[in-house]
Amino acid sequence: MISKVLIANRAEAAVRVIRTCRDMGIRTAAIYSDVDADSLHVRLADEAYNVGAPSPSQSYLNMQKILEVAEQSGAEAIHPSYGFLAENPDFAEMCEARGIIFIGPSSSCMYRTRPKHKARQLMKMLHVPVVPGSEEAIEGVGDAALSRAQEVADSIGYPVVVKPTGTGGGIGMMVAENRGQLISAAKYAVDRGRSAFGVSGYYIEKLLRNIKHVEFQVLADTKGNVVHLGERECSIQRRFQKMVEESPCPILTPFLRMKMAVAAIDIARMLRYVNALTVEFLYYPDTQEFYFNEINCRLQLEHPLTESVTGIDVVREQIIIASGNEISCSQDDIRIRGHAVECRITAEDPLCNFIPSPGILTRLRLPHGLGIRVDEGVYEGYEVPFDYDSLLFKIVASGRTRGEALERMRRALDETVVEGIKTIIPFQRAVIDDEEFINGSYTTNFLKGRKVIKLEPNGLRLLASRHRQERVP
Repeated sequence: MISKVLIANRAEAAVRVIRTCRDMGIRTAAIYSDVDADSLHVRLADEAYNVGAPSPSQSYLNMQKILEVAEQSGAEAIHPSYGFLAENPDFAEMCEARGIIFIGPSSSCMYRTRPKHKARQLMKMLHVPVVPGSEEAIEGVGDAALSRAQEVADSIGYPVVVKPTGTGGGIGMMVAENRGQLISAAKYAVDRGRSAFGVSGYYIEKLLRNIKHVEFQVLADTKGNVVHLGERECSIQRRFQKMVEESPCPILTPFLRMKMAVAAIDIARMLRYVNALTVEFLYYPDTQEFYFNEINCRLQLEHPLTESVTGIDVVREQIIIASGNEISCSQDDIRIRGHAVECRITAEDPLCNFIPSPGILTRLRLPHGLGIRVDEGVYEGYEVPFDYDSLLFKIVASGRTRGEALERMRRALDETVVEGIKTIIPFQRAVIDDEEFINGSYTTNFLKGRKVIKLEPNGLRLLASRHRQERVP
């Protein structure tokens, strides 16, 4: 078993890995930028090393520096958690060349699914339906590239979504309703893809509205064992960023669940995949049809949902697999018990178009009690920087039923106190109370046409626009 791990990430993402390592008796080394010296992950790790200036390119994406720190610290392995270097095959290859274990898929496996559009081609070989779109990556925003982009968009019909080929998690994605917007979306995808992952290509897909975003967690080891841990429902999104998730999907039928799970496992086997994999699908409730969306070759931020309903520590399994051992459970051992809901608490102001709200946490009280889990990366007195993602912590509420899980989430949100900065807690509370969310019929279109209004002293509510049924919970 690995005895020491360097975590190539920050804040909550790093804290999550540190805690499992400690449970396993594994020593940890953290990295931090100049602005993160007082972060919680630095305080909790056994060792911590400065890797540069606040800019990610000079610190958390500085591959050479991170590898130097790994060798200096004596770490046998690097865990990227999620984001930053988690899906970078170049970094995985650099680790392999130095004899450092990369806790994730091999570089060769990542290369097989990158650029992202390659996964579409693999799905067709497996006869898994894919969203209509471009079959090859489009490079750059020159005249020839934009002409090709327009041809694809015209052939499948607007609206379309432009996706960077090297990213995941909604990063760099933009919707285009017409040719003019397509040019802007292509430029945005190129810029974000290049800055975040060093890949400037993009591809185009038909934008599917009123669908559910359902993803399956898969684990695979070097011995040929592949299992799935059920699905997560991630349809409450703003600008393709997930905000509230739950497991299992409240309206998925057992038959469709089985079909999606089989497809996810087939994908992992076809890729000869090793470690944690997430396969995302887009599901039409009205027709009960689903389409392949994308593959994420990494730990997902919302993985605590899976852990809550299965009792399986996904990070522990990642480390076990990376150490060359078999997954600790078989498919027959895995049972989905109860229900779980997760809210991502970010430093944003929902009444001001979710503008970031950095600053000092003058007071912080986190919720506790039966069925409540908090994965945090902050503490009272901590100064939230402007330089990075605004995620502060995640609250996961679980129960024997979905109703019980929702009641516990309401209590948890009401008990949470954050002062000194704005957070989206009142917005999350409004989502959990919404009738469409409660009955499980919500889709990725949930926030479209709604506005957030403030009602004193009752907090926030979501008000539907005129073209939708007026619904104030």
